[in-house]
Amino acid sequence: VELEILKFHGIGTGTTAESNADTALVTELTTEYNPNSTRATGSTTEGASSNIYRTLGTNTLDSGTPAITEHGVFSATSAGTLLDRSVFSAINLVGANGDGLQTTYDLTCSAEA
Repeated sequence: VELEILKFHGIGTGTTAESNADTALVTELTTEYNPNSTRATGSTTEGASSNIYRTLGTNTLDSGTPAITEHGVFSATSAGTLLDRSVFSAINLVGANGDGLQTTYDLTCSAEA
């Protein structure tokens, strides 16, 4: 998978510990997304230095009241390859209010000798 297509941000309610073997979010949102079952397409930029790949995305909801506890960066708006998954303390959203969550992911690559 080319790095520049790893820019689709998924969010969910799973609380299982992160693992190198993760291939998806534990409990990704579906119908709560606006539009349904479609992850946010993030922007891609250089981070604080030239060896940092950064993607920033905002998932907006139109239903549900999920307590968001996980985030992942993928290669597609649905399904696709998972780059990384993160677990964090709950952030409560209300879809009827059009709540959203903006997420930033930085991948630091080491220079080869």
